[in-house]
Amino acid sequence: MAAATFNVNINGYYRDSKKNGIPNLEGVYFVYTSTYNPQQNTVTLHNLIYIGESDHVNLRIQNHEKYDIWKMYLQPGQELCYSVGQVVNDDRFRVEAAYIFRHKPPVNTEYVNAFPFDQTTVNSLGETTFIDRLFTVFRT
Repeated sequence: MAAATFNVNINGYYRDSKKNGIPNLEGVYFVYTSTYNPQQNTVTLHNLIYIGESDHVNLRIQNHEKYDIWKMYLQPGQELCYSVGQVVNDDRFRVEAAYIFRHKPPVNTEYVNAFPFDQTTVNSLGETTFIDRLFTVFRT
């Protein structure tokens, strides 16, 4: 495996109550705590708590085994919120690992302390709150 660069266009933000609208694409997803403002129809993100990958992101989020753990990070009046980025084929495992290794969300356990891939650069475009736009990680 050689050094590689990935461009990830991150789309979001999808409130938990509206998660049926999340695109069913292959890629990575980000889980946040947030507060919804109905008067302005906006969300304020508070924390990035989890990063995952799937070949069917919408279905994965709908049926995630860590959903109850995610909810434990919510404060009163908050709800979960999601964003997604398309990454195809097996590249999604490497990109997910790079995001986790770089950002160390509290619910993730794998890849937090070790990165098993060659040099990986990720260029994040779009909705990138709490996500570094451009970073490089190295095999540990």
